[in-house]
This record gives sequence, structure tokens and C-alpha cells, in this order.
Amino acid sequence: MKRNIITTALAAIATCAVAQNQNIAYQDQNVRFTVITDGAIRMEYTPDGQFLDSKSFIAVDRSYPAAAYKVKNTPKSVTISTDRFVLSYTKGSGMFNEKNLRISSTKTKRKTDGKQKANNPYTTSFSWHPGLKDNANLKGTYRTLDGYDGDTNLDSHKMPLEDGLLSRNGWTFIDDSNGYVFDDSDWQWVNHRPNEGKTQDWYFLAYGHDYKKALRDYTEFAGKVPLPPRYAFGYWWSRYWTYSDNELRNLVTKMHNYDIPLDVLVVDMDWHYAEPSRGGWTGYSWNRRLFPSPKGFLQWAKQQNLQTTLNLHPADGIKPDEDCYPAMAQWMGMNPDEKKTIEWTASDKHFMQGWYEKVLHPMEKDGVDFWWLDWQQWGNDKQFPNLSNTWWINYTTFSDMERNRDTRPMLYHRWGGLGNHRYQIGFSGDAIISWKSLEFQPYFNSTASNVLYGYWSHDMGGHMGAHSIDPEMYIRWMQFGAFSPILRTHSTKDAGLNKEPWVFADRERDILHDIIRQRYQFAPYIYSMARRTYDDALPLCRPMYYDYPESEEAYANRNEYMFGDNVLVYPITSPMHDGISTQQVWLPEGCDWYELSSGTLLRGGQTVQRKFQLDEYPVYVKAGSVLPEYGKVENLSSTSEPITVAVYPGKGDSSFTLYEDNGNDKDYAHEYATTLLTKRTLNDSTIAVTIGARKGTYKDMPANRRYTLKLVASTVPASVQIDGAETAYTYDGNNLSVLIDIADTDCAKEKTVTIAFPKNATPVADGLIGKFRHIQQGCIALKNSNPGFVFNEQLGTMESTGVAISYAPQEAEQRIEAFRHNYANLKQVLLESGMAEAEADKFVQKVY
Repeated sequence: MKRNIITTALAAIATCAVAQNQNIAYQDQNVRFTVITDGAIRMEYTPDGQFLDSKSFIAVDRSYPAAAYKVKNTPKSVTISTDRFVLSYTKGSGMFNEKNLRISSTKTKRKTDGKQKANNPYTTSFSWHPGLKDNANLKGTYRTLDGYDGDTNLDSHKMPLEDGLLSRNGWTFIDDSNGYVFDDSDWQWVNHRPNEGKTQDWYFLAYGHDYKKALRDYTEFAGKVPLPPRYAFGYWWSRYWTYSDNELRNLVTKMHNYDIPLDVLVVDMDWHYAEPSRGGWTGYSWNRRLFPSPKGFLQWAKQQNLQTTLNLHPADGIKPDEDCYPAMAQWMGMNPDEKKTIEWTASDKHFMQGWYEKVLHPMEKDGVDFWWLDWQQWGNDKQFPNLSNTWWINYTTFSDMERNRDTRPMLYHRWGGLGNHRYQIGFSGDAIISWKSLEFQPYFNSTASNVLYGYWSHDMGGHMGAHSIDPEMYIRWMQFGAFSPILRTHSTKDAGLNKEPWVFADRERDILHDIIRQRYQFAPYIYSMARRTYDDALPLCRPMYYDYPESEEAYANRNEYMFGDNVLVYPITSPMHDGISTQQVWLPEGCDWYELSSGTLLRGGQTVQRKFQLDEYPVYVKAGSVLPEYGKVENLSSTSEPITVAVYPGKGDSSFTLYEDNGNDKDYAHEYATTLLTKRTLNDSTIAVTIGARKGTYKDMPANRRYTLKLVASTVPASVQIDGAETAYTYDGNNLSVLIDIADTDCAKEKTVTIAFPKNATPVADGLIGKFRHIQQGCIALKNSNPGFVFNEQLGTMESTGVAISYAPQEAEQRIEAFRHNYANLKQVLLESGMAEAEADKFVQKVY
């Protein structure tokens, strides 16, 4: 469809919705304006009329969807308007400057759902011109946490977080004028721009406070965030340690023995010879003293359903003592007998082709799944002064995997700058072990989402700066890690920094075990949200202002974030006092929130003070959510694991789309499946939960799947039916949850479970689950301190209330009533049992 431009001597106005000509709204000899979306525009100036259509490092898409806009073209000026912005340019006035170019927010009313509405709260007015400083930017990310204690380094300098794509001003300006571009070769390579230094290539995003739209609009020209393999969302074991084949086998065996799932085995630099006389910091030859058969070791890891990654420090080039040196020297046209070091030059295409083909590909064929790129040397390439080695190695490695492998591309390395969102995953470097570092990382994750770098992998527990591990700090770090993009432990080469769960005391070990298990419990939800990142440019860890941009609390509580669409997290980042952590949690209005640790349904629209023991964490699920979860799994290698459909307490109807794919192929853009999970309230005492017919297909997709429906913090049902037929259920009294087994059935068929409850049943989502657990823990501690203590009737039955309900669900109402009564009078119960008053006060303080 061609754009119809009506020109008169006075004015011309045209309404356009163009795709074929890339939405070019106006072009003359020196200037071109291209509407990307109604909230994004590209602005180009060139002295010779040669506009850039090739890809740049930031902008890799030049073909845009149809966009609605209007053009007013007069002899002196051109005005381009959309529903979100109005651009005005003085024609023939040369390069863009503050006198000839203006962009302002659209003042007119906007149609929404067929009705005229004034600018909504997501719209904020602005007027921009070149040179205007963005004084309200919400920040982006930074290359690394190396050497930082929180946001401050050892020289007391604050981390210079880069500006991000979002601003409270409602606009973002991106200057790509000096960025490198890609050539048009088969493997696209770095190239200089035509007229380098003499052109302007700008992008402008107009979004008000609709931050989600700004990120989507950015991906229209900067490309999508790729979906990592499913295994990336499992547990990664990593430690800077001189591991051997034997030691790693023993470690994995212990993981199995302690029932700890594991997906990724990271082998740090000592997989290769590391002494200065052979290899050193940069090395490519397996240390056969430690790994006598590298291929055998990698095959063993595959048999354990583990993915293996090796650390690379490539800056020192390839030295003559490397196993790969003869092949690489011949590739480079060098005489191997001269034994000259092959220098590292990332911008040399021939060298990089050889690096992959002669050095890395053979190891990949043996079983290396992806690479940990650990560039720590000079910043920019020696041939292209503005080419970041970090950015470029990320691109070349990721694109090499795209070109040469059937599995999904993945790497992990540091942030290289805008455009790096296309090459996940981030390795944040060597953070200092401290509470300050832990306190900074949730915010660091959130602001990284503002540049779509949503897959940071941190060294959970910190990397360096201590010689022993504070178990409390490590547990809090791991709890944060379970609700982070990647859960990976790591530390420097210090015997005191061993983070294997079994080296801790029993209670601490059990907490760590449960943290990792909880990560796997949420894996189907996390993976579905990762697909959301690919489709809609919404990272997993999102600042609160994405959903609540008009609430000041969303900006003030900078460590609070949404973990996907349905889960809110506010990490604990300071030590406990008297065994309790206290957190002020802001719960946004619009819904109620279910606190996972206590089983309490809390009203939204308030800030609440909540208390947490070491095994508890501030995680909140939107009331009424229906979420896919896993039960017990070994890791994420299978696509046919049973799914638990968890229905959280709360009124009203809700739904969730479960996403599935092959897990590690490159066809996920079009080969995937979805299953709609819904909860409907039929009346005051009856709900229906439907597992929809699966839609779509992918390679090796299982035809059948076993489901379990779990009603969280639920009263005991009066009846349960599956597709109209009465069925049995079990009731977990300690967790006050209904469990309904749905037999292994055809995924293409819809299944509906109808649950009726007794009328006027007393709700149990009031913290009762947490109270059960606290009483049980308190009684165990009491026995350990006083083995001869005799439990009276009230205290003894309080401790066993949950399990007693599991045995006899029909007794739940009266047992819960008795527990509530005794809990309300707990101190008196303790005194009547013969406990001293001071001891009773300590017990009450601990369990309340």
C-alpha cells in the first residue's frame, strides 16, 4: 500500500499505515524520518543523501509493522504525528539541533475500546529538543560487579550505572550516530558507517509512563530477547576450585544423595593447565592430570542430564604449547615450528573463524554445551577503537552457535552495552561478600530490565572479600537467588568459601535444600514468564513501576520487584535481630496478596510490617492466581514431568497460560504449545478449575501428562468432581492444602475439576500455616534444650494439629478452632505446662 501524499502550496496532510516502505514518513536529500511504531521514530541526517539501511549494533531490524501516523508537509516544515507524539522539523535547516527539531507528547484525546478517553495515567506530557538532559532516567545496568561492595568500589567510587531506556519524563533519546554497523556478509561482521562522524542516526521513544510499551517498541528495531534453554532456569553449581574428574563425580553423587536437583555444571579455569609455564590465565588444553579423558568426563555429565560450561579468558591469545596451536597456526598462515603466539584480535574475522572452528568447536563436539566468557582485559578492540571486546565476543559467540548448532544459543558474560540483550546470559562478576552487596543486587537486577538485560547471573553468596561463610547471609542470598533470573552459586579459590549445602549445620542445610527445591517448584511458571520476555519484552525481574507507574512507592521501594506477572518479592538484605527479620512490604492496590511463608492473605493498597524467620522469605502471590508448578524433579531435562496446578486463595476468576517447548532447540519461535489454566467462581461455595486443551506442537512433545490440582490454604472440600464424576482427594493438614490427582490423560482434551466447600466454612488463609510450622519448630527447640519437658494436652495437640488433620480431614474445623484458642492464650498454655515465665516469653516471641 503506497502512501498518498496530497500537496498544496500551503499544506499537505496524509494519514498512513504503511509497512512495505518501512514507514518512511518524510525524506528529502538530507533528512529521513521513519515511524517505527506510534511511540518510536527514527531520525536520520546525512550530508550526501546516502541513508543507512544496514543493521547497526543497536538496531538490527529495519522492517517495521504498519504504524498509523499523519504527515503535514509545508514548504518550510514537516510535522509527523501519532497517538503518542508530534515531531516538527524545519526543512532545509541542516543537522538536527535544538532550533530546528521538536518532539512533544500528543495532547489530543485517545480512543480506547471504541470510546474517547482523555490521556490516561500512563501518559505524561513532555516537550523535547536536541540537547535536553534526561533528569529522571530510571537507569540501566553496568558491565560488572567486579570489586564492588554494594554500589561502591574499593576506592569509594559509586557505580556509574548507565542510563536505561525508561524515564519518568516519559521519553527516551538514543543516539546511534557513532555506533558501528554490520556488513552484509554471510556471517555479518563489524563495519564502519558511511560518512562516519558526519551523520546523525537517532531514535526517540515516546511512552509517558507506559514503560512496558517503551520496551516493546525498542525491540521493534533492536530485536527480541532470545529465550534461553529451559535448563538455564535450574540450579547451577560453580566454584573457582581445582576440581578433578573424580571430585566432580563425587560432588554430583552427593547432590543426588541429598536430593538436590542440578542442571548446570560450571568448570572454572582450572579445567585447563593454569601454571604460568603452560597455559596460565588463558588456556585451551585440558589438564589431563585432573581430567585424563575430557571426552569421557563430558559424556558422563550428559549421562547425569547435566549441561557443562567451561570458563574462557581469551585475551592472551593462543600460545605454542596449546593442543590446538598447530591447527590454528596453519589456519592463520603461520609456521607452527616458529612457535609464535597467535595474538587475540576479536575484530579479525579470519582469526575469529579459526578460534571457533579449530579451538572451540572440537570441544563442543566432545560435549561442552556453552561457554563462560570471562573477558577482564582491555576494553576496546585494537583495530576498531570504539568496539567493546565484551559486546563483540558476546555477539560472535552467540551468532556462531546460531549458525553451527542445532541447540539453542546461550553464553554467559558481562554486559557490553545497548544491543547486548540479544546475547544472554549475564555474568555479573566478582562481588564482595557482604550484606551491602546483597542489598544492592535486587536493584541491580531491576534496573538491568530497563535495558532488557533481564538474565543476570550473580555469584550467589558473593565471590570474595571473606574467608568464611556467614550462614545467615548465604541463606538470604540464596533465597534471593531462587527468585532471580539465574540461580548460580560461586566463590573464589578459598577453602573457607565452600557452599556445598552439606557442609552447613543440619537446619541450614535443610533450608538450602528447600530453597533449591522451591526454585524447581516454580520452574514451569518461570519458563512461561521467560517466553513472555521473548514475546512482549517483559523481563522476569521487573521494577514495581512497570505495573504501578503512578505510585510513588513503586519508585521508593527500589529492592521490591515483580517476579513475572503474579509474584512479588521483597528480599531480606540485612541481619536478623533475635532470630527475626522485619520487613516493611508495600502491597500494591488492585488485588490482595498471599504471603507464601505464613499462608496469610493480605489486603492490597497498604504497607505492612512482616516478620520472617530464617527459613521464611517475603514472597507474595496475587490472590486467586492459578500457577503451574513442579513437584519433585531431578532437573529440567525432561519435557514430560507432571504438572501441579496451584490455585491460591482469593476471590474472583483468574487464568494463566502454561508455556511448553522442546527446551533446547532453535525452533521455539514457531514450535511450542500452550495450555490455558483457569479458575472460575461458580457460587459462594463452589469453584471450577479447568486445564484447557493444549494448543500447538513441538518436537518430542508428550501426548499425555499427569496433573495434580493443589488448592493452597484451602478448607476441606465437601465434594470434588473431575469432568462430572465424583473423585477422591487428599488433604495436607500441615499446609492446609487440597491435593487432587488427575490421572495421566490426553493433553489435547480439556479437564475440569469442580470443588464444592461447606457453606460458611471458616477461611484458613490467615497465617495458620505459618503458626503450625512455628509451633512445631518451637517444640523441637524446646525438646533439644530440655529433653525431659512434659507437654501438656494443649501444647502437645497444638504441635500435632496439622498432621492430625491429614489423618482425619473431617475433624479439621474443631481441631483448627482448638488450635486458634490455644494460640491466642499461648503464654498461659506454656505456664500451665510448668514452663518458667521468662522461658515462656522467649517461646512466644519466637513463634509469633
